[in-house]
This record gives sequence, C-alpha cells and structure tokens, in this order.
Amino acid sequence: MDKIRFDFNNMFGARVGNGHGVDESELEALSYSIKEAHDHLSGVLSDKASRICIGLEWARLPFQDEKTVEAIRKLGNEIAKKYENVISLGIGGSYLGLKAAQDALCSPYYNDFAGARGNRPRVYFEGNNLDPDTLSVLLKNLNPKKTFVVVISKSGETTETKAAFIAVQEWLRKSIGKRYGRQVFAITDPASGSLRKTVDAEQKKDRLSFRSLPLMKGVGGRFSEFNMGLLHLAIIGVDIRKVLKGAADMSKRCSTPDVYKNPAYMYAALHTILYRMKGKDIAILMPFSETLKSTADWYIQMLAESLGKKYARKVEKSRDGGEAWINENGRTVNVGRTPISARGTNDLHSIQQNNIEGMNNKAVTFIRVEKFARELRIPSGNGILSGKKYSGLMGLAQEATEWALVRESRPNCTVIMPEVSAYHWGALLFFFEMATAFEGELLGINAFDQPGVEGYKNYMYFKLGKPGLSESVSKEIKENPLVKDRKLII
Repeated sequence: MDKIRFDFNNMFGARVGNGHGVDESELEALSYSIKEAHDHLSGVLSDKASRICIGLEWARLPFQDEKTVEAIRKLGNEIAKKYENVISLGIGGSYLGLKAAQDALCSPYYNDFAGARGNRPRVYFEGNNLDPDTLSVLLKNLNPKKTFVVVISKSGETTETKAAFIAVQEWLRKSIGKRYGRQVFAITDPASGSLRKTVDAEQKKDRLSFRSLPLMKGVGGRFSEFNMGLLHLAIIGVDIRKVLKGAADMSKRCSTPDVYKNPAYMYAALHTILYRMKGKDIAILMPFSETLKSTADWYIQMLAESLGKKYARKVEKSRDGGEAWINENGRTVNVGRTPISARGTNDLHSIQQNNIEGMNNKAVTFIRVEKFARELRIPSGNGILSGKKYSGLMGLAQEATEWALVRESRPNCTVIMPEVSAYHWGALLFFFEMATAFEGELLGINAFDQPGVEGYKNYMYFKLGKPGLSESVSKEIKENPLVKDRKLII
C-alpha cells in the first residue's frame, strides 16, 4: 500500500532564502539534539511505568489486542442497527478526534442523507460548548426513543460535558422512564471520577444500563482518538483495524533515529529551527480536501495544548530507572508555535492574502490528496475549464499556492496522502502525534500536560461554588478579581 510522504523541499533556504528557510548546516548542527531526543524518547517509550506516568501510553494504542477491537466493532454495529441517532458528548480530544474521523472517513453530508450514511445512525456532537441554542434545538427535534447517547469524560467533571449530560439524561428520563440508562454508554476512567461512580451505581441496579469502556491510563485526551474514538468509528461503520494498521505502520516508520528516514522527526526538527532561529512562530495547517478540515482542527489542539508551555521540563528518575516529568517553575520559557487551521481552496480567498504579504512569521503545512473518493469533470464548452477534473484543479491550486509562497520567501511543506482512507488517516494522525511529541523533546518541555487549561476551569468552579477547590486556588481568585472600568467600555 502506498505510504504517506513528507515533502520538505520548500523549508530550505535554497528555495525561500537563507533568512527564512533552513540551511542544511543548521539541520546538521541540530543532529546531536535530535539524537539525544530520540534516545530519551525511545527509552521512555520502552518502559511501561514511565509511559503511563508521563502520558506516553498513546504510542502503544495502534497495537491493541484484536479481541478488544473485535468486541468494540460488534458493540458499534449493535448500536448502529438499533438506533437512528447518536448523541456524542465530549470536549477537546473527546470531540475533535471524533469529528475529524467522521468528516474524513464518512461520506460528505453524512447526517443529511440516508444514502450517504449507508443505514448507519446520524451522529451529533454536543457537550463541547455552553451555548444553549445548539443542544436545545437538537433535543427538541430528535426522538429520544430512537437516540443513543455516548458520553466521554475522564473525570465526569468538565463543565461543558457534564452540563450537557445532565440535560440529555433528563430528556431521556422524561420520555423513556427509569430504564433510560440502557440508551447511555460512558467512556471514562476505569477506577475513579464522578462519571465512574455513576456508572458503577447504575450498573448495580441494571447491568444493561450505563455500559462503559475505559479511558486508558497514560493517554491524554488529545492523544486518545485510537482509544476513546474506536466505538464511534465502529458506529459509523469505519474499519477500526485499518485505522490502527495505518497508525502502526507509521509508528514503525517513526521509530528510526535517522531524521532523513523519519518523517515525524524531520517535521519536528525543521519547524523547531524555523521557530527558534527564523521567527516562524505561526503554524498553518491547510489541507486541500474539504473532508480533512476537521482533522486540521484536531491538530490545532494537538499542537497548542502540547507545546504552548510556560515552564521548562525537569526529568526526575526513580531508583528503578523510571521517569516522571515536572514543570521547573524557576525556568520560565513561554514557548510554542501558534497553530491555525485553514483549508484549500476556500481559504485562498481569505487567509492566503496574509500568508503572502503579511508578516513573514509563518510556516505552512499543506495536506495534498492524490486520489479522491469521487470525481467530477467539467463539460466541454466552458473555456479553460473544459474537460478538467475537479481533482486536477484541486491539485493545481495546491501547487500554485506552493509556488506563490516560495516566490515571497515563505517556507512551506506538504504531507502527501495517497487517498483519504481509514488506513492513511490513521497514519496521518500518528504522524502528527509523534511529530508533536518529538518537537516537545527538542524544546525541552512536557508535551503531555496542560496546566494552562486549568485556569478558566478553576475560576468557573470557584464562582459556581464547587466543593473541594484548593485553598490556594480560592485565595488567588479572591486576591486577584477581574476588574472592569466602565470608562473603558463604550
């Protein structure tokens, strides 16, 4: 099967000028850091206790037990045959990964047309915001007796998902009665958290209610599509084994220390040089495929939450050689490229103007699809477009965008997908996951935590009067109120 390829021609100074592109001597100068990062990351990946402690267990997800995969496949088919609708509740990776999969691997307009779904249920994503309009309209228009609910939350306490789940439970209960839990499935922590407590309590009353699957230890939300996303893939009829096979094959490609043979390492190394030495702190991901736009949105969380860090990482080793990573509060670094998702060709008529003539502080990554699932050809008698295939025009537009960026000394690279299939999409996600992990190594930060996300959560919990909030957090909020001067509101 054809592999995903990484074209990094336009990242070098020979193409875009030495002031804006990488010089081969700069890549060579980074070779020691690349080797050091590889050795360290490989060592951690080889030790299960360290993987789980740090949050690197996601790297083993492509190699899951076949019996587990088959059980999830059967469960997904069972749900798909019985229900017309599925509401999926989750936020962050528990939403973005699933949405990316559905848009990439299902037919366009999947929810709109029965023929596009192939007798599979419509899937609606909620619990990822606090806008009252969307969930209200959804519940008003769906039949609860024909709707299945999947809630994904490690703790069960994330406000957006928790609030949506409460509303959906009440909606189900009013229509179905006390056995409404038979239409609820939870993907959550296997041992702790409020959602786990609810699952366990409901299971004691009725074994068919609140069935569940575990969120694996050592797998952070943004890295968890190959864990919590598998049931969703099964429901919409995607072959899970092909997705995991693509990821597994990419994992093997990304295990070599040779940066010229390892696409993830090369991607991370080039972007690190451009960021650190050339001022390219904006990362734009632009797939030339409408079906991959949500995958670009998934990557935004991957890059921003993994690499946007205030503190350097400190490695602590135990007597048995295991590792734990902590933030070294005395070493403020404030690093991380800012990601932006776009799509070709739509955004060539918006953001591309800034890409070409705005500040030269960006590196653009294209995703080019070589073969589309469907084709359209323009009839004759339509001038220069006569007889042209849509796929050919899309490819030409991507090529033209590359050319225009190079002419203005703007670095860019291209991930080439033979097709948007389950296999290649699995490979694509693992490529970006490993590239992000390796870039974290080169930056010397912890790419697997997200302390910056807790600030808004803690403020909301304080205002809502959540019990158990730490005294230090409460004190900080009390002593640093949000102040508004009316003169500055016009």
